[in-house]
Amino acid sequence: MATETISACTGSSLLQPISEIIDLPLDQVNFVVCQLCALLTAFWFRLYLHPRKTSPFVRHVVATLLGLYFALFCFGWYALHFLVQSGITYGIMILAGVERIHKYCLVVALGYLSFCQITRVYVFDYGMYSADFTGPMMVITQKITSLAFEIHDGMARKEEQLTPSQKVLAIRRMPSLLEYFSYSCNFMGILAGPTCSYNDYIAFIEGTPYRHRELAGSRKTNHEKSRQADPSPNMVVARKLATSCISLLVFLSVCKVFPVERNIDDHFIANTPFYAQVVYLYLSMLTTRPKYYFVWTLADAINNAAGFGFNGYRSDGSARWDLISNLRIPNIELATSFKMFLDNWNIQTAHWLKRVCYERCPYNPTAATFLLSAMWHGAYPGYYLTFLTGIVVTLAARAVRHNIRPHFLSTPSDKLVYDIITWAGTQIAICYTVVPFILLSVGPSLKFYRSWYFSVHIACVLIALALPVKPRHLRMKEQQTSGRQTQPRQHGMSSRQDHHHQHNHHHHDNHHQQQQYPSLAADSNCIQKDKTS
Repeated sequence: MATETISACTGSSLLQPISEIIDLPLDQVNFVVCQLCALLTAFWFRLYLHPRKTSPFVRHVVATLLGLYFALFCFGWYALHFLVQSGITYGIMILAGVERIHKYCLVVALGYLSFCQITRVYVFDYGMYSADFTGPMMVITQKITSLAFEIHDGMARKEEQLTPSQKVLAIRRMPSLLEYFSYSCNFMGILAGPTCSYNDYIAFIEGTPYRHRELAGSRKTNHEKSRQADPSPNMVVARKLATSCISLLVFLSVCKVFPVERNIDDHFIANTPFYAQVVYLYLSMLTTRPKYYFVWTLADAINNAAGFGFNGYRSDGSARWDLISNLRIPNIELATSFKMFLDNWNIQTAHWLKRVCYERCPYNPTAATFLLSAMWHGAYPGYYLTFLTGIVVTLAARAVRHNIRPHFLSTPSDKLVYDIITWAGTQIAICYTVVPFILLSVGPSLKFYRSWYFSVHIACVLIALALPVKPRHLRMKEQQTSGRQTQPRQHGMSSRQDHHHQHNHHHHDNHHQQQQYPSLAADSNCIQKDKTS
């Protein structure tokens, strides 16, 4: 297999003997080796190029050059696409007005990514499931578009027009060319991400964390604590590396035992009871997740080893290193709702979709967000089937949570029963939804859905129609009304406190939580807004 894929790899052939020995494609070997080299480089970067020892300019130059080298080693001349995409969008940011750069950059960056994905799929190697060059471009697209929206918020919109999260992430000056390429192509995240906000990255490079997050004076204590201490990420990195190794071993050992393709095998469908098909579907999809756990956890460890990802302190004084973490494995495997699964899977991508689409789309934001996610993922038809199915599943899950869950909260035993039932339902719905994402093609995907008689689709549509949920703008209006009604009771101690509360009303709940989690990302404000009842 390795010798068959050498021609498909445009990167370095230095590791071809290793590829043949372990029987893995050369591009995958190059990817893993580069990530391991990036991990070692990250330790060196933190120790010898610490902000106290060198200037931000040197850190930007080193991070950018190393990132481009790793990209060239893995992808060869295909890495030029990273520079072309980034260069075109930076030109738009400089030449276009800040009132429209977010729209132009979204269209151009996503269009260029889609062009590369379509040519790779339909011109070169349809179905090649390996370390292709469009993977890093997906992360770069996230960074470019996030940066454009944050510049638009900071330089084209008034302060009172921004949400609390947008105020934190807003950029007040145009980045230099070096800062821009360092942010989009640094060695820590160019191969596997995760994406991050520009302000967080610049604060890491300059050694001034939380500078852009100082929203209130009462956060000063935790901020001073973070400045005085320089916590070591070594133990966290070791734990994440252990998780990555275990995930890789699990994937290599069990992925071939439960192939997803067996779900559409005619003999399997005809001779296997339906309950056994359900169990096999769960097991086959369960074994596909460890490869994502391996890639994303290793990428998180690389950033932490460089000193990036510190997220303040817990109540017990221990350091948190989850600022840019991309997944929470226990919450994924024990998710009791579709939303809980999505909130803990590919977290930074979910935050990006929320920032650039869900929060800003005036009509049908759920459908628009799933459509953008499908376009961003690639040109395989199976992606679109997955995200179209995800729309109806999301609407049904939301209806169940709003209408049925309150009846099971009276006693712990009732809630336990509800959690068990919803866990099983969530896992089946997730597996059912994601099958086309793995099969990629329309024919096999529809064959699977036909074997299930489209039962989950039909059930979700009936639930969404029978248990309607108020539109999002009406729920937000009710929340604002209830907040104004409770304001006098919560803050009626003195006229001076009332005056202070009027100026900080919109930050009160978020501010209290940020005192406990001093570097809470701006996306948590969005999550709070969605979860508020």
